[in-house]
Amino acid sequence: MTERAVVLARGLGTRMRQEAPGAQLDAAQTAAADEGLKAFIPIGRPFLDFILSALADAGLTRLCVVIGPEHDVVRRYYTTEVTLSRISVDVAVQAEPRGTADAVLAVEAWAQGEPFLVVNGDNYYPVQALSDLAALTLPGLVAFSQKGLLADGQIAPDRIRRFALLDLDGNRLRRIVEKPDQVDAARLQRSPYVSMNCWRFDTRIFEACRSVPLSPRGELELPLAVGHAIDDGRFPVGVVFSDAGVLDLSGRADIAAVAARLAGVQVRL
Repeated sequence: MTERAVVLARGLGTRMRQEAPGAQLDAAQTAAADEGLKAFIPIGRPFLDFILSALADAGLTRLCVVIGPEHDVVRRYYTTEVTLSRISVDVAVQAEPRGTADAVLAVEAWAQGEPFLVVNGDNYYPVQALSDLAALTLPGLVAFSQKGLLADGQIAPDRIRRFALLDLDGNRLRRIVEKPDQVDAARLQRSPYVSMNCWRFDTRIFEACRSVPLSPRGELELPLAVGHAIDDGRFPVGVVFSDAGVLDLSGRADIAAVAARLAGVQVRL
């Protein structure tokens, strides 16, 4: 079981910067949302604290946060402003927001040849799913059921329907389907699982990320890198399944609901 995990917190936070009619934010939340650093939205304490505490609960204690060069507030916070007793926190800098595959390349030296998890900095994942993923002995991801996300999360159904679907062969990933056509959709109804970008990798991912072409959105995207690696036979991708919910802090309208769900959750760093 690996003890390493990476949190991707480099994004521009475009959706978080946008106004959301009816969203009620306090002054500190508004200031953080204006900066677009979703992982540091204050919910009593930075949202990132909850993510790191959940990783620690799952046995992942050597953690690295990928940030931009303008996000030194994150480095200062974990080196001088908060006491860490269960985890170590390093930071890796992604110089430009070129996509999630490029963000993973930023941790190559930090990984030191060991396997590691990769999670989003705007998602709070269930501890059991993280623990099961860390226990894999090959690259893998968590397959979240749409039913579970709807029953046990705060993500709106229309957003869940836009998530990438997973084409599975038992407990192996065949491919990630970003925009399924009618044939795909009919077949994939037998396996209604989606990706929430919760991964386990070994060092083979770095070459996949270096060789991935630009996506239609003009980014170097991690799911595309994984898909090419599967197609090329570079490595298999295992799957662990979860019917639990995931909290998603993508925009200002999510803050109140996420805060309510995390109320009373003990953070231990």
